[in-house]
Amino acid sequence: MSVDKDFLASLPTLPGVYRMIDAAGAVLYVGKAKDLKKRVSSYFQKSDQSPRIKLMLKSVDHIDTTITRTEAEALLLENNLIKGLKPRFNILFRDDKSYPYLLLTGHRFPRLAYFRGTPKKRDQAYGPYPNAYAVRESIQLLQKVFQLRTCEDTVFANRSRPCLLSALARVCCIRSNAVPHRALGTSRPTPMRATSMKQPSCCTATPAH
Repeated sequence: MSVDKDFLASLPTLPGVYRMIDAAGAVLYVGKAKDLKKRVSSYFQKSDQSPRIKLMLKSVDHIDTTITRTEAEALLLENNLIKGLKPRFNILFRDDKSYPYLLLTGHRFPRLAYFRGTPKKRDQAYGPYPNAYAVRESIQLLQKVFQLRTCEDTVFANRSRPCLLSALARVCCIRSNAVPHRALGTSRPTPMRATSMKQPSCCTATPAH
């Protein structure tokens, strides 16, 4: 094993992600740290390690590290690496329930939403995000650009009058001449023009005839 005192002493006291790798080049474990030097060194200083950790350390040939700007970035990178590499000694995040995501529903008139858990097959989840504020900030920005609805499906299905966002020309859920956009990056629908509230609104649940 090439992990010695000189290597541990050379590690930065910065946030980041470390990968423990065996002699064959397989990644055994991925972890994050607020302080890489302190976290990685702790593996080789403790004598009361669990059997799983002891077994892993016996197989470690070297350790790679990636420095991140913040601890939040380290968390996101760790999560993505675990998903992609599937290290044998990691306890995988079950359904990513601890991480918030931005959800784009597969509805005919898509909805942007804050989400945790496992999305339905027809929906698309983007993330993970480091906190709920980052998700809601992204939803606010994307809603302005793509004019996607954010109301609950039950509210949308039972709506008979224009919502506030519709009145502000900030949402275009439905129009007789609009093409539903199913994913981010597709063409924006024609912005709603100022019309009488008695005329069909873009935020009604049934198409105008």
